[in-house]
Amino acid sequence: MRGGRRGRRSAARCGCVVWAWLITEILSGCSSLPAAREMGDMALLRTMGVDSAPAGVAVTGSTGPRAKGLQTEGEPSLVLTAEKPSLSGACLAMQGQSDSYVFFGYVDQLLVGEELARSGVQPVLDYFAQDVELGLGAQLWLVRGATAREAVSSGGEEGADSRLETLQNDSKMGIAAISRTAGEVYTDLLELGAAFVPALTPAGDEIAVLYENGYGVLKGDTLAGFMDGEAARGLELLAGGSAADILEAEGTEASVKIISSHTTSGLDFRNGALAALKINCRVEARLAEYRRPLNSGELERLQREIEDRERARLEEALEQLRAWGADCTGLGAKAAMSHPGQWQGIRADWPEWFAKTPVKIQVQVRIRE
Repeated sequence: MRGGRRGRRSAARCGCVVWAWLITEILSGCSSLPAAREMGDMALLRTMGVDSAPAGVAVTGSTGPRAKGLQTEGEPSLVLTAEKPSLSGACLAMQGQSDSYVFFGYVDQLLVGEELARSGVQPVLDYFAQDVELGLGAQLWLVRGATAREAVSSGGEEGADSRLETLQNDSKMGIAAISRTAGEVYTDLLELGAAFVPALTPAGDEIAVLYENGYGVLKGDTLAGFMDGEAARGLELLAGGSAADILEAEGTEASVKIISSHTTSGLDFRNGALAALKINCRVEARLAEYRRPLNSGELERLQREIEDRERARLEEALEQLRAWGADCTGLGAKAAMSHPGQWQGIRADWPEWFAKTPVKIQVQVRIRE
């Protein structure tokens, strides 16, 4: 008993010694742990843009008007920018541009310029995955027809943060483009070899504002191209995402609102060979406005009209994606669940199979009154 007590006391004393040593090291500045800072002494970046630059890479960061610490709350957005051969070098160079310590741990919006996307986004995603302050939970956007620096600097004194948050929240409600995190895009690139990213363009006379501008499609880690209009709507149907839409029915004085969509895929093998990629899209809609009740014939005609329109959108999206050989919504991988053995035989060459295999599309629409 006495030996056990002595052992516990000895361990406790050792623990106290270790803690005393750690405290001494931290206070003396010899520890690798970061020194504590007051919130008012920090510039908390919220938005980060990355572009190609002659020096290598250009990084632009914005605090937003309410994210600069307690002592500077309410001040205009602080925008910092630096060009260096590497991302880490550019981020470090930004520290010398502010009177406050620049903290990257609050970055939740990542914008990538079009030129950089054409050369490859992998280094940016790798850096966000590996850096101790940043992370792959940030929302990812492609800047179309402009630089990320221009996009981050948009919005005047309010900055781009509030606009990006609005688009993100609208996406959750199905009334804006499908938003995606850097982690979701990173995973798709690793598993599917392709990914889609919402695109934005800054526009405006006096103060530039960020507007939705379709989707950018990455193949490998480089930009294959952009999709907008009906093709972008078709991409959303394939991804089962944003579906809010209104159809003005001709001859019935009625408006139909699309509520949701769900798309599944299948592989049709015949004699051991892949014969077709099957797409089945189910759409839910409801009558939003009508001056009189529609009879059964009018409802059937309206249903066929929606089916034809959604099928045309799917066809336009698939035509473009197949031309790029970019199955960015994972149609093949999802369909493979029912044919795991046969899928293994074509998985490595799926981009080629996706580009040349005939596609069968079926659309089913249900209208609620």
